[in-house]
Parts: sequence; structure tokens; C-alpha cells
Amino acid sequence: MSSDASDSRSVRTVQLLLDRTVAAVVGALAKDRLDVDGAESDSSWRDRGERPGQYRIDLVADAAALSVLRSAGVGVLSEESGMEDRGNDLIVVVDPVDGSTNASRGLPWYATSLCAVDAEGPLAALVVNLATGTRYSAFRGGGAFRDGRPVRVSSVQRPADALVVLNGYPAQHLGWRQYRALGATALDLCAVADGSVDGTVDCAGDALGPWDYLGGVLLIGEAGGVVADLDGRPLVELGHGVRRTPVSAATSQLLDALMSARGPTG
Repeated sequence: MSSDASDSRSVRTVQLLLDRTVAAVVGALAKDRLDVDGAESDSSWRDRGERPGQYRIDLVADAAALSVLRSAGVGVLSEESGMEDRGNDLIVVVDPVDGSTNASRGLPWYATSLCAVDAEGPLAALVVNLATGTRYSAFRGGGAFRDGRPVRVSSVQRPADALVVLNGYPAQHLGWRQYRALGATALDLCAVADGSVDGTVDCAGDALGPWDYLGGVLLIGEAGGVVADLDGRPLVELGHGVRRTPVSAATSQLLDALMSARGPTG
């Protein structure tokens, strides 16, 4: 997309693009669930894709998202299909189905996660729980929303008071009051943004790509919380090989405590 187009592009235009992309994914997955007789069936959602950890629905959703984003003339970084048009002034980072194992098992915690990134960083994000329809959105400087209503993080400062979501499992107790392991990082981060939980800790170590966390990074920041890589690396780095170990929290005090308890990845 040209610089003139970039100058005239509004946040609202980007938000509408993200809306259209999710709608295309929802439609493609709904069609994919229909069996040969036209009845709904989850059986096809357990079919595997082309690489370890991938499901066929990841590819179905990716194709639907790409059809919209390519026609809009933006760059794309997708978990499933990689980077397209890296030099574009706007790149949409896509996880077509975050939590596809949950989806394959009928567990209602899986989402499409989109984050539009420009030269200044994350501009707009949309994360939609594909099982429930719950929509989390944010735009830079404009706040964070759940189903159109503003959200804020909790005020918890100590792990001993915190409900924390884990990705993987740590070698030792990190001092939390309670923990959950839910299986979809994008939605886990949204739960911090709306105050449902107080923080997240990636215990797998450099296992998460930008598509997993960038939408949540913008949402949490706009909701008043904080997110950081465990080893201090920038989270906003675009590339299919980029991996990070994000920790998020409602407050800086809680973030510092969780990161200290988790310890460096090395």
C-alpha cells in the first residue's frame, strides 16, 4: 500500500478490515463443520494439517483470512502461511485459530487473533472467541473493549492474591493464589485485559510467536496492564521465526514478582 494510502488510512478503516477478516474466518469454519448431509459435525476439526501441531481448520481459517487481507493490499504475517509483503506500511499479524487443539476437542477457548502493526507498533487488535462470539478489541490510544464495552485490568499487585494463567508448567510454584492452564494465549491475555484473571506466565520458553501475543499486548496496554518478554527482548518484532516468552500482569508490581519467580529462560 502506498504512503499516500497510509496517510489517509483511518483507524476505523483498519478496524473494519479486521472485522471483515474475522467474519470470513467464521463463515469458512461454519461451512467446514457441515458434513455431507448438511448437518453440523466436529469430526472434521480433528483432522491434522501439514506440520506437527497443525490442524486442517488452521489452514481453512488461514485461507479465509488471507483472501480478505490480500484484497485490502496490506502486509500479512500469519502463523500458518508466513510473511507476505514485509515492506508494507501496515502488516496484519494473524493467528487464524489460536487454540486449535481446544477447538478439535470441543473446548470453548479458541480464537482468531488479529493485530495491525504500523511503524509505531500495534495500531489495532481484534481477538474473537470463535466458540462464544465474545469480541475483544483495542486501538492505540483509544482503550480496550469487550463486546464494545470498555474494560480495565484488576488492581492485584502480589502473586499471593493473583489468579494466573500458565502456558506450560513451571519447575516450581510461582507464588500464585490459584492458576489455570487454558490453552489459547490470545484469549488468556484478553482475560487479563478485562480483569477476569490477573496475569499470565509463559513457562514453555520461547514457544510463542507474534501472532500468539501481539493482539493481547495492545489490549492489555490499553486496559492499563503490562506485558514484557522474560528476557527483556522487544515483543514487537515481526518475523515467522520470532519467538518470545511473554509475561503479563495487571500491575507493574505483579509483573516484576512473576518475572522474578519465573526466572530467565536460560
